[in-house]
Amino acid sequence: MTPTRIRQGLKVVGLALSLTATAVIGIELSSRLLDYIGQEYGQDARSRLERWEDLQDLASKAPVERQLRLVNSFFNQVRFVNDIEHWDTEDYWATPVELLATNGGDCEDFSIAKYLTLRALDVPDDQLRITYVKAIELNQAHMVLAWYPTPDADPLILDNLINEIRPASKRTDLEPVYSFNGKGLWLQRLGDEAQRIGNADKLERWTDLNNRLIDSLR
Repeated sequence: MTPTRIRQGLKVVGLALSLTATAVIGIELSSRLLDYIGQEYGQDARSRLERWEDLQDLASKAPVERQLRLVNSFFNQVRFVNDIEHWDTEDYWATPVELLATNGGDCEDFSIAKYLTLRALDVPDDQLRITYVKAIELNQAHMVLAWYPTPDADPLILDNLINEIRPASKRTDLEPVYSFNGKGLWLQRLGDEAQRIGNADKLERWTDLNNRLIDSLR
């Protein structure tokens, strides 16, 4: 199924999902959406979305480090599939609903879903950065989510390659390149302090993703 068909289908049924880069209120999926997903993708897909809603209730009052573990573990159960095979396009950043409905995505999709879910759990945007890295052992580009308990802290890394959440200093297999969240865009070089270079709206695919999330609320 192409991204266009999925977007059209989700727009038809409407999506009560208050998740965007600037305003993350919570996860509330409409019954119309769940019915549509069940009919189009099967009951397993509907169950994945319902468990996503349940995750918000389960983790809402938990300490933030437990929230990180719950969210990381939840999304790492989804199949890894590259964009060419899954979406028939070279690089597509999926929404969490697209990721869960199709039970497949790549590292960008995992990182974005974790970021938006943690924002819905009231983890401050300043503490989260979606981080583009080079996976040294794989010799390829990769994306992870970093959580900074304080601005100068060694962040914890949420990664679909491994389930264990480790400090960035322990992930010598990853070399940071740039990072972003709903408020900014940073250039990162190994061993150097991150340098802010603007806003995340410079990233075309991030802007497209947020526009699709906004459209789904109309």
